[in-house]
Amino acid sequence: MTQLDPAMLIYRVDPIYPALARQIHKEGRVELHARIATDGSVQSLEVAGGDPMFFQSALKAVRQWRYRPTILNGQPVEIDTHITVIYTMAH
Repeated sequence: MTQLDPAMLIYRVDPIYPALARQIHKEGRVELHARIATDGSVQSLEVAGGDPMFFQSALKAVRQWRYRPTILNGQPVEIDTHITVIYTMAH
């Protein structure tokens, strides 16, 4: 699995902070495993760990992300990567 350089991310949708988590001032994180297609889109996405309260929000946002295609030997390739989405309350 490859950790993509953040500079490879060309379109990012911020996750929506779940209302209940905001009400109880809960912070958390979600670990995701993603397969990035040759065109830079998120082809598959699954939860690898984290706080279940944030799973749906993270999945919904990250499915919309787009990456610069990864080129290997002059050809675009699919990449498996790990994505961490962190939820913090502004203090």
